[in-house]
Amino acid sequence: MQSKEEILEQLYELVRPYTKEPIELGEETGLINEVGLDSVKVMELMTAIEDHFDISVPLNILPNVQTIGDFAEQLQLLLKDS
Repeated sequence: MQSKEEILEQLYELVRPYTKEPIELGEETGLINEVGLDSVKVMELMTAIEDHFDISVPLNILPNVQTIGDFAEQLQLLLKDS
């Protein structure tokens, strides 16, 4: 099983192309407010994450995901169950 830190590093690389301007990505970085994701970009990111981790991410986790750290925690649970 991948550690949260390993998942975070991979998420930073997946999220970085979606940033409007170069910002320092961290566990507390907000996906909407700081990265600037809109609904279309959220879905594009979800597809990239599913392809990268070879999992299916249920849409019902999105209300619990505000930061990159939140996403890492959700992914860690999904990867554990797959």
